Amino acid sequence: MTANALTLVADIGGTNTRVALAEGNRVLTDTVERFKNADYPGLETVLNAYLDAHGRPDCAGACVALAGPVRDGVGTMTNLDWTIDAETVGRAAQAETVDVINDLQAQGHALDHIADGCLETIVGGPAAPSHAAKLVIGVGTGFNCAPVHETPAGRLVVPSEAGHANLPIRSTEELDLCRDFETAHGFPAVEDVLSGRGLAHVANWMSRRAGHAREYSAAQVMELAETGDDLAREALAFFVRILGTVTGNLSLIHLPFGGVFLIGGVARAVGPYLVEMGFDDAMRDKGRFAGFMKNFPVYLVSDDYAALTGCARHLAQKLAPGKSVSG
Repeated sequence: MTANALTLVADIGGTNTRVALAEGNRVLTDTVERFKNADYPGLETVLNAYLDAHGRPDCAGACVALAGPVRDGVGTMTNLDWTIDAETVGRAAQAETVDVINDLQAQGHALDHIADGCLETIVGGPAAPSHAAKLVIGVGTGFNCAPVHETPAGRLVVPSEAGHANLPIRSTEELDLCRDFETAHGFPAVEDVLSGRGLAHVANWMSRRAGHAREYSAAQVMELAETGDDLAREALAFFVRILGTVTGNLSLIHLPFGGVFLIGGVARAVGPYLVEMGFDDAMRDKGRFAGFMKNFPVYLVSDDYAALTGCARHLAQKLAPGKSVSG
């Protein structure tokens, strides 16, 4: 590889950070390394440790994705006291072209570059032109979404903080749950249900309502659901219906005729239950717009390198001659 042909990409989670080198749109998978955040005082030390171990390659650009809001090149994470900004990244990588983006934005940039066998159709839909809008929905430690648009300047992936919007309420049962969350947390947000901790919250609430209170973890709910445990399956079905409702709402807002793409560890865990437990019906339960909802296919993404690939693709787009697009 010629000098300056590589870029530096990183995916920052609450516990671990993954760093890799990329060439164009392609992440060099044999360069991916994982760092435990608790072992480092900040992102710059992680990037320096990585680059030192790889012989200080001359990087044409650097991009990091993080699970949290980003504004003006500065990212904020709830459970990590690091300064994550473009200046820090550029100083470590010694690169002029630098960006800090939300992890869902990175996932959006990865679309059309998902590894073979890592895309499963959950809800079918009609074919759409390549320029049709798409929507990435992430369900994991938290919840978020990012609409994806093709523009003359390149792909534009718009950030959001959709997980902190109010939970939708369609039934007295859902209202009871919202009131329970409001009492405990002060505000019933979407990710209070649609997240790992959210699935546990739902099971805990249902056990209290049934008169035999128990504290569950998300992993326990999934394990018990596999054995046929009634309460665990009821909690999982509730989760799937809410996910379908919220996916439908977001689809009406963004009109992703190019498809909805579910990503994240929790999305992958509940994936085998989506069809069985009525995700499709809940998504399309929009009254006179029920037929219109058939325009939006839904896919499940299981590519573990997608965020890194998205960072690489975003950088390749920014570095292309005559191309410049934010987001």
